[in-house]
Amino acid sequence: MIKNVGGTDRILRIIVGIVLLLLVFIGPKTPWGWLGLIPLLTGLTNFCPAYLPFKINTKK
Repeated sequence: MIKNVGGTDRILRIIVGIVLLLLVFIGPKTPWGWLGLIPLLTGLTNFCPAYLPFKINTKK
């Protein structure tokens, strides 16, 4: 697994993931909040599979 998610991108993904997950437990309690696992995991692992076909790399 090649790391392709860099600093700012990583922080934003983690924040967005946590906020979306909070929708499951706090707020409207919508199951759509589970989608927050995707940006959270990609931020924590520094790898985004959607970047591969486009050869995007935000890591310096």
